[in-house]
Amino acid sequence: MRRRYWIQGILFVVLVMLSYGLFENTYTKDYVSVMENISVSSVDKSDSLYKEIEQKAPSFEVEPQNAKIHKVWKKMPGLNGLEVNVDKSYLKMEDTGEFNKEKLVYNETEPEVTFDDLPAAPVYRGHPDKKMVSFLINVSWGEEYIPNMIKALKKHNLKATFFIDGKWAQDHVELLKMINEEGHEIGSHGYNHPDMSQMNKEQITDQITKTNGIIKSIIKKKPEFLAPPAGNFNKYVVNVAAEHNMETIMWTIDTIDWDNPSKAQVMNRVIPKLEGGSMILMHPTKVMEDTLEDLILKIKEKNYKIGTVGNLLSENRS
Repeated sequence: MRRRYWIQGILFVVLVMLSYGLFENTYTKDYVSVMENISVSSVDKSDSLYKEIEQKAPSFEVEPQNAKIHKVWKKMPGLNGLEVNVDKSYLKMEDTGEFNKEKLVYNETEPEVTFDDLPAAPVYRGHPDKKMVSFLINVSWGEEYIPNMIKALKKHNLKATFFIDGKWAQDHVELLKMINEEGHEIGSHGYNHPDMSQMNKEQITDQITKTNGIIKSIIKKKPEFLAPPAGNFNKYVVNVAAEHNMETIMWTIDTIDWDNPSKAQVMNRVIPKLEGGSMILMHPTKVMEDTLEDLILKIKEKNYKIGTVGNLLSENRS
């Protein structure tokens, strides 16, 4: 009896080994390799169309731009360049056999100096050649207007960056969770709306660590951006934020929505100044609840995308 079980065990092991060999043999690997490279092998580099794309590619390419400390806008991101992918462009044009610049395929190329390479400095805008803007929503009050603002953003499949006051977060845990669950970016707005420009390093450190701790305990993520209340900061604010791997965010365009303007006034404060890389400051107010969708539509009409601060400050072109 034991001998029979022993023989059965040997047969089982042999079958497993044979099965493994069947699926991992050299011929199978060669077949997979051929399938993975079939698109590459179909590129005929001797074709006159391929050579034409190679010849014309440099005239369509764009050099990457380095991040820099601007004399006015301070810390500014760079922008990836564009390099023609000749193989993929050829495959898109192969069916007609004719060169078509609209079918060119590009790879993005990184600049030598990126945003992360720069020293600590306040950030007022993204790169002007990037066709994107961001909504900065500073939250210390106005919770009654947030749900409808979220609905307007959701309707257009957009994400904003909400800078949350630590005290407000403690008092409105579920609302903060909802903002986060909707996929919006969460930054810090300090604790209890202080004037951080009047604080020393220790006080600023307490503001940052306290608010970060509160927000992280609620949404399980630490903020990467700090928006000092009322835009008040000193050198300690920027440096302490950097020590906590945070960027100090200001703004490019201010809606001044806290001063009870009309919808027309808000639109006139934003749209004429709009350009690539703009960061648009607002708050949860009645006028923004009523105006946000009109603002979104007008910005889209001008062919700008609307993204988070994180997206805006990346070197990616979109």
